[in-house]
Amino acid sequence: MTSRLNRLAVAFVATALATLGVTVANPSPASAAMTICYNTSQAGSFAGTANQAASIWNNATSNLTLTANCGSNLRIYQITGGGSYAVRTSLGNGRVYIDTQQAQQYSPLRIMTHEIGHILGLPDNYNGNCAILMSGGSAGTSCTNPYPSTTEANRVTSLFAGTRSTDRAGSEIFRDSWPSMLTTVG
Repeated sequence: MTSRLNRLAVAFVATALATLGVTVANPSPASAAMTICYNTSQAGSFAGTANQAASIWNNATSNLTLTANCGSNLRIYQITGGGSYAVRTSLGNGRVYIDTQQAQQYSPLRIMTHEIGHILGLPDNYNGNCAILMSGGSAGTSCTNPYPSTTEANRVTSLFAGTRSTDRAGSEIFRDSWPSMLTTVG
């Protein structure tokens, strides 16, 4: 009876929070994957790219599941001009902006997976190594690798395993991962 009352209480709280627009990840069991709901309603032509990037992160991590259009932990936007960037409001929550002009020069899937990496807690790494996803645009326009390295994937898994109890206060904006539009010399 107590178990049934607990389930009803949890269902009531979840329904109340959902009504307020709050998405809650299932905290139990401890080994279960945390779900991050991403919203592609403003992603335009990048909605499919967002789905591919989510699949890459789902396959690279062991305790994290990105699921499309089940809520709005992560909102993805298509923009024109200004460069692609991410705004993380807390670990697993924020906004990703993909610039259509930039995506004509760099791999859109690499950009998307990289920017989602920021939402998942990874910083930029400007070493120019194409094998490192978070090297972003420093790896050049010929780099199309959309996959996180083992070290990057393990870091995200660690962050979502509860080994980091708090995130930085406030929003973090990750800009300049991708150089501004290249100009033709001619």
